[in-house]
Amino acid sequence: KLDQCGLPKQMALELFKPFVMKRLVDLNFAQNIKSAKRMVERARPQVWDVLEEVIGDHPVLLNRAPTLHRLGIQAFMPRLVEGKAIQIHPLVCAAFNADFDGDQMAVHLPLSAEAQAEARILMLSSNNILSPAHGRPIATPSQDMVLGTYYLTFAVGADDQASKPPEGLRESAAEGKTPLASYSGAAELIMALDAHTVDLQQWVLVRLRDRAVGLDDVFGELPVDAETTDGVVRSSKGVRVLTTPGRVLFNEVLPAELPFVNQLVGQKGLADLVNRCADNFSRALTAQVLDDMKDIGFRYATKAGVTISIADVEAPASKGAILAEHDKRAQKVERQFRKGVITNDERKQELVEIWTEATTRVAHAMEENFDQLNPLYMMANSGARGNMTQIRQLAGMRGLVANPRGEIIERPIKANYREGLSVLEYFIATHGARKGLADTALRTADSGYLTRRLVDIAQDLIIREDDCGSERGLPITVGARDSQSLYGRVLSDTVHVPGTRRQLLKAGTEITDAEVRLLRSVLVRGEDPESGEPLDPQPTEAQRQVKVRTVLNCEAAVGVCASCYGRALAEGHMVHIGEAVGIIAAQSIGEPGTQLTMRTFHTGGVAGEDITHGLPRVVELFEARTPKGKAEIAHLSGTVSLEETEKGITLTVDGGGEDNTFAVNVSRRARMRVEDGQSVRVGEQLTDGSIDPHEMLEVLGARETQRLLVREVQEVYRSQGVSIHDKHIELIVRQMLRRVNIIEPGDTTFLPGELVDRLRFTDENRRVVDDGGEPANGRQILMGITKASLATDSWLSAASFQETTRVLTEAAIEGRSDSLLGLKENVIIGKLIPAGTGMPKYRAVRPLPTEMPEQVLPEELLAQFSDGSYDYESDEGWTMGEGGY
Repeated sequence: KLDQCGLPKQMALELFKPFVMKRLVDLNFAQNIKSAKRMVERARPQVWDVLEEVIGDHPVLLNRAPTLHRLGIQAFMPRLVEGKAIQIHPLVCAAFNADFDGDQMAVHLPLSAEAQAEARILMLSSNNILSPAHGRPIATPSQDMVLGTYYLTFAVGADDQASKPPEGLRESAAEGKTPLASYSGAAELIMALDAHTVDLQQWVLVRLRDRAVGLDDVFGELPVDAETTDGVVRSSKGVRVLTTPGRVLFNEVLPAELPFVNQLVGQKGLADLVNRCADNFSRALTAQVLDDMKDIGFRYATKAGVTISIADVEAPASKGAILAEHDKRAQKVERQFRKGVITNDERKQELVEIWTEATTRVAHAMEENFDQLNPLYMMANSGARGNMTQIRQLAGMRGLVANPRGEIIERPIKANYREGLSVLEYFIATHGARKGLADTALRTADSGYLTRRLVDIAQDLIIREDDCGSERGLPITVGARDSQSLYGRVLSDTVHVPGTRRQLLKAGTEITDAEVRLLRSVLVRGEDPESGEPLDPQPTEAQRQVKVRTVLNCEAAVGVCASCYGRALAEGHMVHIGEAVGIIAAQSIGEPGTQLTMRTFHTGGVAGEDITHGLPRVVELFEARTPKGKAEIAHLSGTVSLEETEKGITLTVDGGGEDNTFAVNVSRRARMRVEDGQSVRVGEQLTDGSIDPHEMLEVLGARETQRLLVREVQEVYRSQGVSIHDKHIELIVRQMLRRVNIIEPGDTTFLPGELVDRLRFTDENRRVVDDGGEPANGRQILMGITKASLATDSWLSAASFQETTRVLTEAAIEGRSDSLLGLKENVIIGKLIPAGTGMPKYRAVRPLPTEMPEQVLPEELLAQFSDGSYDYESDEGWTMGEGGY
């Protein structure tokens, strides 16, 4: 099962030794502990029975290094197995990033009752199906399981996506021209399959009873007792469906409440189904469905007998013609270069474009050429293993590759691996392969260091209150990237149906998948929520925006508040007080960082696949460095004029009026985004490249800078196909913009040039204004994560991060004190961390004895257990003395 693991007998015996010894004495197998110990060491037969009994309901923790996020440690119920290898469920491998080729795992044993409860409730693998990074299931079927379901739900002669019945089959079956086998239910169909009278992938008619069926899938008339809700029909008499036996079998493992799946199911389809189960059903049921999916997947992958031989790698017939045509074009470019019509740079550029086009055309021809049941095509198309880029190298052409400096070699590899490379091609290809391996080694270290810096800057972000009362929302356009930006947040403003006064969703609503679907149907597709008719007029771009709460604008004095954070993505409900959201954010951003770095060499350095902007770009953004290839932005609104000078091109923005111009020199190689005489708005990008966040802060202020940073970081991860929720990146960006640089201190206690916390700055100003004084004047500044970590108020945390000597000497000179608000400070001095059960709020909670039900306990006993003297409201702050609080 999903929450079980196999432990080798010897290992379990060693781990549970004290428990086994005590039990042996209790059962009179041994006189005293010493003889019990001897029995265990000699592994007497009685010992194994006792061991079996002891481990019964005692969870163990499994951990695989490197532990990049919290799912790298999970709890399992152990089962004794022969042999010397730990056994784990295939579906938890994704979370551990484990595979069965000799990986090592550590086993830990939770001892105290509290530790066991924590392991069983919080850490059990069946309770950790959702990923903290994006809130979607991380335990989804992969590889063989996907291939099995793909084969099972495949239908002969179906359309392109192999989902819908062939053209005209439904009509001719309805008229009785095409005789199709009909079955009274799933049971009869399964009998027919066992008797081999029907084929797994042929079209048949089946009557489905008490099962939700989509309206599009219904065949013929609806029964009398049919109930229709949200486009889904169910009936106890049964609804007839045109489908295949394989699809009926697949649906048998799904809960009856889910609509009948009548399409080809691959990796994405499976993930989607698991997601819907996690949304609508209990954890136990979801785990059960996952287990059943795994079983049926493995079973039919075996039955399918998918293998690959060299004959399956079919090169397209048109390859020769395509290559010849592009060869001609390449020779023409070479001739132009020799005549001096074009420069060397232009020649390179054109050749690269010609051969990239050739590669894509060959790849297209190859895809068209594949049969739908070709094993290679099935593997890539189902998402079980590999992708079209890799198959292109086997059956199409390898295309352009890069040299060790990362420049593209303009001589393409025309052969594929099926034909074999020539000697020259082989040597060109070695560059990429070797570079891939070197990169992997280097970038793993970089990624780990990034995670460390992120953890350090975000470690004191803990949910401390329910609602800070912040009024400022973040506008988000519905329909763009809903699952990363909209899902799991709280609305800050009420949403109305466009063009009316009707409320669609109230402010303070938590946005789940259901709300996202509602917002999409009304604001994007423009349907009336009640009648389903098209709205008149249709929603405008501005009406598609909704405002949500965000941690960027959270006004909590310490940490952040639950409403601004929204949903705890891994739990699927609103976040609780005490959740260490900063650490989760750092892990969610850092964990795929290592993935980004480790995925370069699979494509063998095929040009354009290697991520030069991958990890280094993320680091550049979080460190708030001025980017390489900086883009110019307009410092004011007005009209642009371009002027060629000796040094390059001068861009001038004229805002009208005296001294109201902004000019900047750019090199001739810069690509312009604007034309002469065009009017631009302030902050608009004038040349191609990356915008400098510091300049953005100066020109447009903090709000836009925050959005720019979040957008750019997301861009990198999305280009790699990694899904992360915006709120994690927002937490880090919030920490980068925490400080204000004092320009004019006014009547406050600040000094000019001092860096103070933004909230302290506003509080102090409020105090001074209330007393009738002059408030301070300051400028918000953007700090990179390293600098921000060292500038934190806690000297313990800063010293344990970097530059220990400098931090400690400066703290000593200033005589600073540490208020111990973050996690690191408390770990260093050996106290409970102020998160989770270590919060003062939960400290006084004591476990009651389990023998007697609570209501039976006499009053004086209850009084003794519930510590009434502790006042939850008074929060006196930390003291370094005994006992903490």
